[in-house]
Amino acid sequence: MSRIGKKPIIVPEKVTVEILNNAFIAKGPKGEEAQSFDEKAVEVIIKDNIVTLEVITEEKSDRAKHGLYRSLFANCIEGVSNGFTKSLEIKGVGYKLAVSGQDINLALGYSHPVKHVLPKGVVGEIDKDNNLILHLKSNNKQKVGQEAARIRSYRKPEPYKGKGIRYVDEHITIKAGKSSAK
Repeated sequence: MSRIGKKPIIVPEKVTVEILNNAFIAKGPKGEEAQSFDEKAVEVIIKDNIVTLEVITEEKSDRAKHGLYRSLFANCIEGVSNGFTKSLEIKGVGYKLAVSGQDINLALGYSHPVKHVLPKGVVGEIDKDNNLILHLKSNNKQKVGQEAARIRSYRKPEPYKGKGIRYVDEHITIKAGKSSAK
């Protein structure tokens, strides 16, 4: 049995959860999220604002899904109550960032501007204090992480000068350049 899967999920007061047609649905102040699951692998029990998961069979694949579904359901509840945010920082001379609606325009040192369109449900905002920091916000943790990774892939941070797009809390170890032989 999974150690993560055994932990109960406590549902906040403003969030309601239900099971409908093989889907776990959470509704809260930030919106609604649904996560499908295999009802032959786990049984979801909702009682007194506490969600618990039980493994139905002892097959290895079903036991593996126990912790997975618990984490996915907890992310749904967290998303509709608080939401998720990923922050990206752009470092480099002449690098620029502009957000208009669902479009993000990036100047990253290429001969052309890079345009990235955010999917529905993900919002991009530029930091008020530092206009080279982009905050991506959504109810869905997977969408936010995927879009942050896609934007980062346009210009990954390089190890010699540290230029590129990085997560705000990411540390880049700067390498020493070539030294001249004398």
